[in-house]
Amino acid sequence: MIIKSWKKFLRAILIIVGVIVFVNILMPDRTLSHQNVGYKTISVSNGDTLWTIAKAEQEENSYYEGKDIRDIIYDIKKTNNLENSSLKINQVLEIPTY
Repeated sequence: MIIKSWKKFLRAILIIVGVIVFVNILMPDRTLSHQNVGYKTISVSNGDTLWTIAKAEQEENSYYEGKDIRDIIYDIKKTNNLENSSLKINQVLEIPTY
């Protein structure tokens, strides 16, 4: 690629950078918020599954507000270092919360 007009090239670069900065100022990413994430513990009861726990957290826990249930299940498994979805009665799970 040969640049024929340096003025036009620099103007285009400045416009692109300006748009990126403008968009970042107007639409900050939600993940950049400075809310402190805490953890609550729950004990697995008879009949509990990751799906039922995730569904309850989706409805009650603002940390999971608007998130897909599959993402919540993945997050719970990751947080608790679970290799699969098997749970045991009285197993203690940590659940992220605000």
